[in-house]
Amino acid sequence: MSFKPVHNRIASGVSAAALAVILASAPAYAQETAQSAEAQNNDQIGEIVVTAQFREQRLQDTPLAITAVNAEMMEAKSQTNLAQLADSAPNVTFKPQGASFGPSITASIRGVGQNDFNPAFEPGVAIYIDDVYYPQLTGAVFDLLDLERVEILRGPQGTLTGRNSEGGAIKLFSRKPTGEGGGFLEATYGDRQRIGVRGSADFTVAKDLYGRISGAYKKQDGYVDRLDFGCVYPAGGSATFVDANGVTQLRNPAGGVAALRPSGDCKQSSLGGIGYGAVKGTLRYAPDDTLDVTVSADYIRDEHTIAGEVLQGTNTVNSANTNAAANVPHDDRFICGPYCNFAGTGQPAIVWSGSVIPPFNGLPVGATSGDDKSTYDGWGVSGRIHYELSDNLSIDSITGYREFEAIFDTDDDLSPSNLNFGQNDLTNWSVSQELRLGAKLADTADVTLGGFYFKQDSVYDSVQDIRYLYFLFPLQFRQPDKITADAKAVFGHVSWEVVPGLNLSGGIRYTDESKEYNYSRLNLDGTINSILDPIGAAYGTGYSGADTLDTDFDGNTTEIVTALTGNAAHYKKDRIDWRVSADYRISPELMVYANVSTGFKGGGTNPRPFNARQVISFDPETLTAYEVGFKSDLFDRMLRLNVSAFYNDYKKLQIPVLACPDTPCAARLNAGDAEVKGFEAELSATPIDGLMFDASLSYLDFHLKNLDPAAEYPTNPAGATDDDPSASPKWKWSVGAQYEILMGDAGSLTPRFDAAYQAKQYTGPTVIGGVRNLTFIPSYTLANARLTWENVDKDLSVALEVTNVFDKYYMLTIFDLRGAGAGFRKGQPGRPREWAVSVKKKF
Repeated sequence: MSFKPVHNRIASGVSAAALAVILASAPAYAQETAQSAEAQNNDQIGEIVVTAQFREQRLQDTPLAITAVNAEMMEAKSQTNLAQLADSAPNVTFKPQGASFGPSITASIRGVGQNDFNPAFEPGVAIYIDDVYYPQLTGAVFDLLDLERVEILRGPQGTLTGRNSEGGAIKLFSRKPTGEGGGFLEATYGDRQRIGVRGSADFTVAKDLYGRISGAYKKQDGYVDRLDFGCVYPAGGSATFVDANGVTQLRNPAGGVAALRPSGDCKQSSLGGIGYGAVKGTLRYAPDDTLDVTVSADYIRDEHTIAGEVLQGTNTVNSANTNAAANVPHDDRFICGPYCNFAGTGQPAIVWSGSVIPPFNGLPVGATSGDDKSTYDGWGVSGRIHYELSDNLSIDSITGYREFEAIFDTDDDLSPSNLNFGQNDLTNWSVSQELRLGAKLADTADVTLGGFYFKQDSVYDSVQDIRYLYFLFPLQFRQPDKITADAKAVFGHVSWEVVPGLNLSGGIRYTDESKEYNYSRLNLDGTINSILDPIGAAYGTGYSGADTLDTDFDGNTTEIVTALTGNAAHYKKDRIDWRVSADYRISPELMVYANVSTGFKGGGTNPRPFNARQVISFDPETLTAYEVGFKSDLFDRMLRLNVSAFYNDYKKLQIPVLACPDTPCAARLNAGDAEVKGFEAELSATPIDGLMFDASLSYLDFHLKNLDPAAEYPTNPAGATDDDPSASPKWKWSVGAQYEILMGDAGSLTPRFDAAYQAKQYTGPTVIGGVRNLTFIPSYTLANARLTWENVDKDLSVALEVTNVFDKYYMLTIFDLRGAGAGFRKGQPGRPREWAVSVKKKF
């Protein structure tokens, strides 16, 4: 489908919607001043001020597609973390990852983002906390602790928020100390032993020096039971299952899997638990209107059982190296149920046998062990200085430092079979500095000039014990890889009111960034692994030269070779991004806008090579976005409707492929281009006092094109094709309503109901029996309800909430590795129906 017809349809659709809004907005623009004053007095919806263009603006005056949510609405919707908030934002996908990826998230906006936590990759959706950049997907399911608002900016923000905001940006803004005193304390109790405490306090330290402290603690048992297979199905028992060939088999034949727990007590733990604690302190010095200095520090401890997953399907894996016991192949007997699995916490020592490569027969393989816990320890400090140099000139300095460590283990096959076990330890620190100079020129133009510096160091130290390739060789290794990255940028932005009601704005940003990835492939005893790195094992760390020992068994002993251990891959690129925008206020009720903007996601190198030849670099992917839309406040501000439509020209996509030098391979290449089209609508309404509605709707059409042959079928059966859909759902919608019932001296009672839908979501291909299959998370609709009582003074409230009201069984993630020989497909079910009661006291 060509761009022109699509563009015409988008323009026609927006024009029709705009015409309807214009007809509803009777006052002419010449009457703006009087009407605006009256509208402010009759405002039913409430105004949110955003800073997306480096200055404070009403959300309805900002020519960008923004979902902005304040603290009151987050509380009303029972939203306590960032993933829950994103569920109701159009064309935004923000989900917790499965156990294999630890305490991380997958994030995308308008089909652009990232799902891999490895620091070799950039996120594609930028996350900012009080304007300080957070560089990783690990640990990014933040609690919405003591926030003033959250802004979700859709579309590339390359000139505004800068680094890796190709898909968009998510910005969290904390409440500032004011010295006015007050605060709140909230306690929660719910099912599965849920307990929670949240609170904050604002206070004056000294003259012009104010403080604020806030904290949260929440704990809850998991909802996916990890069971002992031998206990549930005693060896030699009569329990049966039907295998893939329709043959009835014993679950646990005689001499099978031994029980680890006593009969009748088969549960080893509950996965998917919650154990989160956070504290934040802020000091603010504001002696007058010209100087405002804010310094904050926070600490997060997130310790819980790993994500709860269930086995959904298998391919038979039958080998002495992998079987749980004799005559017990890895197959569907280990499928447990909708909320349980048979995962282990390690794999025993073995002697490798049955390899088609004779040198590996008889090779000893060590034991690996761990637990089913995930821990994240993170802390950070940040500071912001705002200084008014004159009435029309100001400077801002934003400084941040952040550090974390995430530790998690995972038994990917969720069974007693010894197919795959991983131990993971990721550490990261980052520092950033941004300077902005803001100027107001002749009362009609605002200019911002600035510079940005960022640096981070990561160490991803993991042990991988992969035994499903039993007929080849054992992949058991440790990889303490170190990754360093930095970025420097200068930028400028201008907004100009050409004539009353017509504004032009534009920006430009130059970025220079680099990354270095240092590889190590070791045995558990610290020596170089001879299977993944035969050159390093033969010649030493960092070797590069002639191979005289034929270490790759190709018969050639004169080629130039390189060790993998000690090898450092380098990436360095610079880039210019720009944005041009125009908006026109037709009336006080209606603004229309159009913009063109660019963005990029940084490149890097393959973090998972199986030999030195697979150290393959990839370049940045880029995006040019065309967007039109309108923002409206109608019927004396009782109805707000914002609509946008967009077309994205998406270049040099970083696509996972299996076709690269040698097999197996798990690299990424800039393997294709795509076009992305869609629209979004958000509505808020207060038709009568006390009654509020909100809704959103989004559509996304993602089409791959110009694919590199290395990514296509049949050259690479598990690679991408131009028929592959986006990893984001095509349709999303949400609706919510609440009504405040006034009861005189008894206070008020407010029932609220919310529902959200997302269409099926593509998670990737797998090849079974030579046939390429696409894997999807099925579509689902979730509903939440809340009933809140509040006293007359509005300082005491009690709320009953029920999430997933209709107890919908749905999947957050699906991970299918049957095509890679791993023999399993697993999924992470979402949380079942839960209830909780909260009591909140303001003071």
